[in-house]
Amino acid sequence: MRKDRKNAIAIACVLGVMGMTGAAFAAVPLYQMFCQVTGFDGTVRKADKAPDTVLDRTVLVRFDTNVRGVPMKFVSEQTTQRVRIGETGLAYFDVTNTSDQPIHVRAGYNVVPEYTGPYFQKLQCFCFTAQTLAAGETRQFPVQYFIAPELATDREARGAREITLSYTFYPADDPAAQG
Repeated sequence: MRKDRKNAIAIACVLGVMGMTGAAFAAVPLYQMFCQVTGFDGTVRKADKAPDTVLDRTVLVRFDTNVRGVPMKFVSEQTTQRVRIGETGLAYFDVTNTSDQPIHVRAGYNVVPEYTGPYFQKLQCFCFTAQTLAAGETRQFPVQYFIAPELATDREARGAREITLSYTFYPADDPAAQG
């Protein structure tokens, strides 16, 4: 009887460890999906089309670029843009692989203040796919975006006058990255 109980406890422990490991691997993609759908934690939403309404109010959009763990130079061609709410904006970013080897990268992004995340929406962005850059290659990436008109009526967000879009390039896990 004791041996059966010990075996049951051992099996429960192994299943618990396997379940926790699986949950750890699933947590990041599930959290990212949740944030993209809800705009939670300053995560930008991907939009299918620009809004029909453009307001007279403007917002200053700042662009921040960062690199983590990859040999590359990443800069925004403009540090700020002033856009009207509902108007489509277009920003360009220059990326250079400074190594003598191809690199596989992906860009992560967020928006601050966080409460503006649901209203900053992208129509086109290099952050939706992994990229491969050849040794020494320089490439220009566009981002087409808009600030949703609903920002002007949200109690918490309507006072926002500035929004910062921050990108960070990091190594991509998939060496078959597209570019």
